Amino acid sequence: MTVPDGFVVADGHRLEVRRIAATGPAPTTLVLLHQGLGCAAMWRDFPDRLAERTGCQTIVYSRYGYGRSDVLQEPRHPGFLTHEGVVVLPQVLRALAIDDVILVGHSDGGTAALAYAGSGLPCRALAVVAPHVRDEPITRAAIVHHKAAWEGSVLRERLARYHADVDRMFHGWADLWLSIDNDGWSIEDLLTGITRPVLAIQGVQDDHGTMMQVERIRELARGPVELEAWDACGHDPFRDHPERMLERLAAFVAERSTDERI
Repeated sequence: MTVPDGFVVADGHRLEVRRIAATGPAPTTLVLLHQGLGCAAMWRDFPDRLAERTGCQTIVYSRYGYGRSDVLQEPRHPGFLTHEGVVVLPQVLRALAIDDVILVGHSDGGTAALAYAGSGLPCRALAVVAPHVRDEPITRAAIVHHKAAWEGSVLRERLARYHADVDRMFHGWADLWLSIDNDGWSIEDLLTGITRPVLAIQGVQDDHGTMMQVERIRELARGPVELEAWDACGHDPFRDHPERMLERLAAFVAERSTDERI
């Protein structure tokens, strides 16, 4: 059952939220954190299917500047993904009265999830898919390509259906990644604070990041890390291999949903 869509206020901004009720006894809530050009609606039916498979309450929300959340009013700053994980996400959870979570983060959402866990904030476990942990030339090259083709592109037309202001959303994301202020960006210092179990999945053909991103998690995190490289898979395994992703995440949740919490 999906609770009617609504909004919460976090960090001074109104954020759209979808809440799918639990159908089983698992006490934990799954929180899905979207990619850099995503939003709550762009998960499509995946959260519903994951909730049905696991029985867990499942939350999806659009970050500030995305979807039907408040429109972005200022430039992004290099620390915004850490801010999303360390400041905004805890406020969202408090607003929804949730204190027992497994995080599922895709791309930028994976970065925010890692920042949350690396800051010592409580979760049972986290699954990150194509996350970014430091600046990488392949990421910049992909964004340069997107920006050059943006006006009149099929991508812009498709994303405009999901975002209240698609141009502010896109340029807020792209301009930061390409900014000289973002040179040398990294959250590696936070990875050493991760003590909870991590599932890290990376597509071998991802044109936005290499295996280095997830390998650094395994090297630096102090909790158990399961690292998987998926062949015939790009930056969006949820699109490229939806059934495999559903099966893998459901298995991970089943393993971790009864773990003792920190």
